[in-house]
Amino acid sequence: MATDDAVTAAEAAAALPGWRVVLDQIHLTVDCGDFDTAVRFVNEVAALANEANHHPDVEVRYNRVHVAVTSHDVKSLSRRDIALGQRITQVVTDLGLTPQPHTLTTVEIGIDALDIPKIVPFWAAVLGYRIHEQDGEVDLVDPMGLGPSVWFQQMDAPRPQRNRLHLDVWVAADEAEHRLAAAFAAGGTLVRDTRAPSFWVLADHEGNEACICTWENRSAD
Repeated sequence: MATDDAVTAAEAAAALPGWRVVLDQIHLTVDCGDFDTAVRFVNEVAALANEANHHPDVEVRYNRVHVAVTSHDVKSLSRRDIALGQRITQVVTDLGLTPQPHTLTTVEIGIDALDIPKIVPFWAAVLGYRIHEQDGEVDLVDPMGLGPSVWFQQMDAPRPQRNRLHLDVWVAADEAEHRLAAAFAAGGTLVRDTRAPSFWVLADHEGNEACICTWENRSAD
């Protein structure tokens, strides 16, 4: 099978136990202990990426390195991602480093709207974001790749009784139950779980909503 063949999130998760799948990317967060070791790890990753001609996003926060891999050309995860991930995992092992999968969180902002084309330019201007259109859908992305993306959900009628802006908090599938428990312990309530484990809708004491989201059960989306 060709190395660029698309794979499912489940296949990627099974092939890379130290990594986590979030938003069509495989993620690895590593505690390197100190800055010099973090730089050494990044250099090792860079060498593998150049050799494979497949380059991940890499972030360094002093002793912590985050690596995210996806295949933009096939618009999904691919066997090429798995192959690179496995080679990076070997570097982690060789350097005696510690993966930290439980620290991974990716946030999106969801805005419900009656007239999406009319409000998108406003939010792009306010945030300084770039408008991204794909497959008939519009979202906003930070050109620096640092801030959360913004997506828009079509409303059929005004809905004054509910907040129309919410956070989508994407976590690894094995982190969702822990995150839900923490939210409930902090006073949150469950609004809806009909699409679990794809997502759960939660609310704070005043009804402001957030969704805990995972890749599971999304084949029908």
